[in-house]
Amino acid sequence: MPANNGNAGGTRLVIVESPAKAKTIAGYLGRGYIVESSIGHIRDLPERADDIPEKYKQEAWARLGVNVDHEFEPLYVVNPDKKSQVSKLKQLLKEADELYLATDEDREGEAIAWHLREVLKPKIPVHRMVFHEITPHAIQAAVANPRDLNLRLVDAQETRRILDRLYGYEVSPVLWKKVKPRLSAGRVQSVATRLVVERERERMAFTAANYWDLQAVFDTGRAKDDPRTFGAALTGVNGRRVAQGRDFASTGRLKNADVLHLDEAAATELAARLGTAAYSVRSVERKPYTRKPYAPFRTTTLQQEASRKLGFSAKYTMQIAQRLYENGYITYMRTDSITLSETAVAAARGQAIKLYGSAYVPDKARVYASKVKNAQEAHEAIRPAGEEFRTPGETGLSGDMFRLYELIWQRTVASQMKDAVGESVTVKVDGVVTGAQNVTAGSETLEAQFSASGRTITFYGFLKAYVEGADDPATDRDDSEKRLPTLAEGDRLTAADLTAVGHSTKPPARYTEASLVKELEEREIGRPSTYASIIGTILDRGYVTKKGTALVPSFLAFAVVNLLEQHFGNLVDYDFTAEMEKVLDDIANDRAERVPELRRFYYGQDGGEGLKEMVTDLGEIDAKEISSFPIKGSDIVIRVGRYGPYLDRDGARVNIPEDMAPDELTAEKAEELFSRPSGDRELGKDPVTGHVIVAKDGRFGPYVTEILPDEQAPAAEGKKRTKKADAAKPRTSSLFKSMSLDTITLEQALELLRLPRVVGEIDGEEVTAHNGKFGPYIKKGTDSRSLTAEEDLLTITVERAKELFAQPKARGRGRAAAAPPLRELGEDPNSKKPVVVKEGRFGPYVTDGETNASLRKGDTVEDITIERAAELLAERRERAPAPRKRATTTRAKSATKKPAAKS
Repeated sequence: MPANNGNAGGTRLVIVESPAKAKTIAGYLGRGYIVESSIGHIRDLPERADDIPEKYKQEAWARLGVNVDHEFEPLYVVNPDKKSQVSKLKQLLKEADELYLATDEDREGEAIAWHLREVLKPKIPVHRMVFHEITPHAIQAAVANPRDLNLRLVDAQETRRILDRLYGYEVSPVLWKKVKPRLSAGRVQSVATRLVVERERERMAFTAANYWDLQAVFDTGRAKDDPRTFGAALTGVNGRRVAQGRDFASTGRLKNADVLHLDEAAATELAARLGTAAYSVRSVERKPYTRKPYAPFRTTTLQQEASRKLGFSAKYTMQIAQRLYENGYITYMRTDSITLSETAVAAARGQAIKLYGSAYVPDKARVYASKVKNAQEAHEAIRPAGEEFRTPGETGLSGDMFRLYELIWQRTVASQMKDAVGESVTVKVDGVVTGAQNVTAGSETLEAQFSASGRTITFYGFLKAYVEGADDPATDRDDSEKRLPTLAEGDRLTAADLTAVGHSTKPPARYTEASLVKELEEREIGRPSTYASIIGTILDRGYVTKKGTALVPSFLAFAVVNLLEQHFGNLVDYDFTAEMEKVLDDIANDRAERVPELRRFYYGQDGGEGLKEMVTDLGEIDAKEISSFPIKGSDIVIRVGRYGPYLDRDGARVNIPEDMAPDELTAEKAEELFSRPSGDRELGKDPVTGHVIVAKDGRFGPYVTEILPDEQAPAAEGKKRTKKADAAKPRTSSLFKSMSLDTITLEQALELLRLPRVVGEIDGEEVTAHNGKFGPYIKKGTDSRSLTAEEDLLTITVERAKELFAQPKARGRGRAAAAPPLRELGEDPNSKKPVVVKEGRFGPYVTDGETNASLRKGDTVEDITIERAAELLAERRERAPAPRKRATTTRAKSATKKPAAKS
């Protein structure tokens, strides 16, 4: 039902998800509107046992939050941190005459709107208000043309939420018992982890092959030619094709024995003999070159391109895009669509003409059709908002918001421009030497074939506005040219240079965030809108780390995937996971029902095993076997333990370095780790206790400890045995930073084992010296003072302690002079301040002087870039708590509060 004219009286409550969105929309609505935010989801399945209502706590299904015994009814609870906001919305609703639910127009947004209606229980007309961009025209049109809630979309989203809850809450406990506590499994998260692990397995199984060829530089001999010389590669010898990388299998062996495999000696000999060859052009093939514009961005292509060009993670890209959308700069950023509205097409064409001229814009507008199967919702592509696009310079944006907007703007404008056209050329060159022997089966005539390719662009078209990036940095850009001389068949050439060049085949490249997003989409696994959070989850859980931009699986991920593949194979099967997405689409499109699909997944059907049965009998899962991985060509086994991965050989153990990638742990490397000194040194006996004192290298650094005798004192008669927790524990102490395992003496070790040390008494209170988490200090009651050096712990006197306690306690970072930065990275594109890397209490971090962000696992001081640092700082700013202030309601600027009419 259309909204009443705001000036006619009455109050309309408009609820959106975020305060930023509320603020922008409030500025576009007229008198009589109150715009308030739900601040995301207001209710969900219970996360903790404390969240479960008392009357359900005794139910067998309560821990799941889903009644699996009765139609899979979800148990929804208002999130504890949203109760005050819900109360506020209910209060505002009492004063309203109409309610507009203006959440995003996708399944999640539809579900939020439904939950709002269910919780608020409005007794006034309710409208579903939808829009794809936040502009004055779009908001006014949305108010004038509301619709009803789409309960099919709600059903699809609810089914997804229940599926994910059942999967996570049933499978994760299996990982806790069989691999390691506090791990998590997820319906799409685990499949994404499996993809990364499988790629690493391929790299581990890969055997490199070495091959050689010749690189030639030919000269036309014509001084007027520009260019006069060109490069070419050897492709054949006496009719046999020369082996290239594609001819070798992952085992390092040739796939086809008919090709000629040159080694260094053969290639060098061949280069020498061809030095006297007569060269001529055998053929010149010219073809027209055409490159069509790229389609406008959808969610996944935006994430991929922002990763390639801007160095953004998928998660960070979506955070910035969300801010651009909520502030009215771009259209909705979670979309599978690549279509543009007629208004947007006109705006893009108009801007292209204005900037590049009418010669660059086709007579007919371009129309793009989505190639994504099961494309969800009827959004537009991601584009600049409005009926006329603002150039990046006209937006007033800065930092990463500017950079991402510019990327979207360029892509959108380019999508309505003409093709780039030119010409591609392939030249074949023959070289002949008579009387040559021993190169290929003793042939007396040596004939070699070379090939060169070039490309010229005669009309750049859309490439004037935008060029897409590539995952492989060795790939030529679409706007790159390689010019060859003007050649004709039979032209004579001379070899200005002829060089034998060696190559090695390379293992398949690890996934980057961009290529993993692409792989997930191509396999139809999950929804594009969830990819950013999925990748963020597997990074946060430690299943995957970043090495530069590459995603490297941990040994822990290998153990988890191993268990899932062997005992829950269907759940991490790529086709099964993709099929579940189709089921959700069918529910959304009224082709399937929620309950039968959930029953089939959980309980099984037609002899098929369901999730419930899979997790019931865990006895057959051998925890040790699941977490053990033999190293090929060795008797050494990789094992994943509770405290990290290690190598095992007949009971002898060696820790695996934390920064070692799985594909780097070869049999040779494992032997090297075992051959290193263990670091354990027996220093002697404590003259007081008689216990042996040893120095060790542990997970948290070098330390000294005592070896307690194996014999335990017999339990006193009539008393229970001593519990393990109550048993005597050896004294341990970390080495000072100035000490090393190689040089520490028994005397030094005994001094360390006496810490914490009693210094004496001051005013009747005992003073002790401690080496703590944040460095050395002395303590008196609840008061403490820091010491400047660890060595002071062994020498400080009561007199010196009195002096320190008499001084005011230093706080914060002012305790010591600031250390110089480890590296200077450049300017943060957001804050415009210089970014440096510093060493902190908990390790290295990046800072712009205002915001600090710790380096993550996989980041190193030596390799971190300004782009990565900016991403870490931006994520830290996003997580920072907002300053506390009194809650306010966003009202339209001209709105005047009127008392609600009472009957």
